[in-house]
Amino acid sequence: MKVAVYARVSTKDKGQETENQLVQLREFAAKQNWQITREYIDRETGGTSDRAQFQAMFADASRRRFDLVLFWSLDRLSREGVLETLQHLNRLTACGVGYKSFTEQYLDSCGIFKDAVIGILAVIAKQERVRLSERTKAGLEIARSTGRQLGRPRLQVRPVDIARLRRSGLSLRAIGRELGISEGSVRRLVSATA
Repeated sequence: MKVAVYARVSTKDKGQETENQLVQLREFAAKQNWQITREYIDRETGGTSDRAQFQAMFADASRRRFDLVLFWSLDRLSREGVLETLQHLNRLTACGVGYKSFTEQYLDSCGIFKDAVIGILAVIAKQERVRLSERTKAGLEIARSTGRQLGRPRLQVRPVDIARLRRSGLSLRAIGRELGISEGSVRRLVSATA
């Protein structure tokens, strides 16, 4: 089996190093008679998927350059939250690539608990979405109760000012610059008064 190894530490400084993860992952792959085709190593936060090697791994997965991604633990793969992490695992599966956590034996797309683990992660992800929605609604309600104006601020431009500038021969773009609004807003206000 062709295997990609993914390792990550949070920072480039503070003495953190991926070698501890890599040694164990290499040994494990060798015991399984797996061929490591590439090692992807990031030295940055797992709180975002905007990591160079992480993205390269997914690009290679889509080209089926390996059959399985082996990582030390799920938090080394991603710390973006349950929903995002589940989406990453599903992305690998959609590419026809499996995944395995070295320290979390139950997290193995080739194992007997695959469907159970994915089911549990999906339920947790759904709950996370519900909680996020509830927090957002609660925050909006608090803002409304304190009299805070929600949404985009209203334009403070009078149609008579636009009409005056149009009569002077200015283009819609020039009118927008003059009044400090976009050309699209000028166009919308002109069509609303026509």
